[in-house]
Amino acid sequence: MPPRKPTLGYASRTDAVLALRAQGLGTAEIGRRIGIDGGTVTALEHSASKRRTQIQETQRTVLFSQDVLRALAPHAARRGIHPNSLARRIVETVVDDGLIDSVLDDLEDRSAA
Repeated sequence: MPPRKPTLGYASRTDAVLALRAQGLGTAEIGRRIGIDGGTVTALEHSASKRRTQIQETQRTVLFSQDVLRALAPHAARRGIHPNSLARRIVETVVDDGLIDSVLDDLEDRSAA
């Protein structure tokens, strides 16, 4: 998976395309705002749709404590998403970017101090 390109305050071009589409913008306007052609807008939407279908087919429920969700709430609000969505995005990013050992090593370092 290619690295995410933060765009218009969103984590990726795909996130920006989906958000602008949800606001009712057309393909040409989305492309103009992001600086990509209409074919790329369509491709990003198609890719997101396929990924969403794959996730739905394999998705399992993960429960987060209320304390964790409360801590994530202000960060989620700034992104206009639910704390559960932010928690899922964090976990997916850690896995996709190969950061599991880094996160856990950091956690172990703090607990040893």
